[in-house]
Amino acid sequence: MNPGLIFNLTGIVLVFVSAFMLVPLITSLLYNDGASSAIGISLILTFASGVVLYLLTGRHRKGELRHRDGFAVVTISWLVMSLYGSLPYILSGVTPSFTDAYFESMAGFTTTGASILSNLETLPRGILIWRSLTQWIGGMGIIVLSIAILPMLGVGGMQLFKAEVPEIGIEKIRPRILDVAKSLWYVYAGITGVLAILLMLCGMSLFDALCHSFTTMATGGFSTKSASISYFQSGYIDVIITFFMFLAGINFSLHYYAIRGQLWRFARSTEFRFYCSVILISIVIVSLNTIFSHGYSPLEALRYSSFQVVSIMTTTGYVTTDYERWPVLSQMLLLCLMFFGGMVGSTGGGMKQVRVLLMFKQAYRELYHLIHPHAVSVLKLDGKGISKETLGGIWGFLFLFLLITIFAALLMTALGVDLITSASTVISSMSNVGPALGEAGPTDNYSSIPLPGKWILILCMLIGRLEIYTVIVLFIPHFWSK
Repeated sequence: MNPGLIFNLTGIVLVFVSAFMLVPLITSLLYNDGASSAIGISLILTFASGVVLYLLTGRHRKGELRHRDGFAVVTISWLVMSLYGSLPYILSGVTPSFTDAYFESMAGFTTTGASILSNLETLPRGILIWRSLTQWIGGMGIIVLSIAILPMLGVGGMQLFKAEVPEIGIEKIRPRILDVAKSLWYVYAGITGVLAILLMLCGMSLFDALCHSFTTMATGGFSTKSASISYFQSGYIDVIITFFMFLAGINFSLHYYAIRGQLWRFARSTEFRFYCSVILISIVIVSLNTIFSHGYSPLEALRYSSFQVVSIMTTTGYVTTDYERWPVLSQMLLLCLMFFGGMVGSTGGGMKQVRVLLMFKQAYRELYHLIHPHAVSVLKLDGKGISKETLGGIWGFLFLFLLITIFAALLMTALGVDLITSASTVISSMSNVGPALGEAGPTDNYSSIPLPGKWILILCMLIGRLEIYTVIVLFIPHFWSK
């Protein structure tokens, strides 16, 4: 390992984060909300720490980034970003403890949307826009990771999926990643801008439109209102946000190609077709269930079920209604959709659509072999064969995902948290959704979770966001051996 290079890159990340702190600082000064000094001090501390780290490790920045260094950089960057991102909450006094501030910050950068804050309308505008920006930064960060960096590290078999960066020599990867990152930033920022304009046309203020655009495209779910999107009581806003959440759950490389006129790539993507099918089937089931068991009219059922299905499956976590009042079938389906998540290369969390799709294909192939034991069949995705190594990586990913989820839920129950709350908050955190069931349902928040439970969920958010292997590998003794 090369600690100097790792901390050099971490220093760059901190400088990058400090630059974004200018936005809440300017906002706070414009609204004179009383949080400008807290945000200003946070900016200075973050920038200074980044510069010091960068300068102290400057002689290492031309070193070779190896696989183990890559894993460490990714995990440490998210931990350090969340640490410095918690400073505005601590210094402004909006959170009662360091644990709550770090929880809020980690939920932001991992785009989880789980919050301990209430009465959001009373919070300083600078703090509110910082919450939204942390999710926007984290959303773009995971796109660059999943499309440009993780394939290089071979995480979870992701190197198979259509990425902008092929597996090439490490000495050639850096300029290519830079090109990919620039292109994706343009697409990401462009779609965010279009959404902000549309929300303003529907009656949102500029401030609310910007904040909700940041968290919609990041599939984060932080809102400026305690009642989330239901506060606005607008069918137009519901439809627009539903559509853009759907876009955010799609592999951003497909958006990039679409802008270049290659729309045919959507039709050729098996994962995209599967993604659309799951959404449509789920909307139909929830709509029918709420019509016959909850008394919704067909139009109400379609409006609310479409929004909640897309919000939960893309792991955005916005709410327009209290779905805990829905029939149990609808609640259970939403809980299952948390596992599915978005497509690979999207801002969505969860296990990712392609992994679930390949497991369905693998299960069908096993059943087919039981009927035709001598048949030779190749599992394919988009016309290309899938290797046993990749399937093994995906099986390992799913096993670890479920194992960590079960273990964390058991720890939560040991702290005295009820079963429904324990299971749903862990699933929600691992999938980076936010709202859960029980004490952390759509109309509640995570403030009632015991302090040790919050740290369990913080770790779950991080593990889920960074594709599990990236974090878990750091706990393997052989990782640290020479």
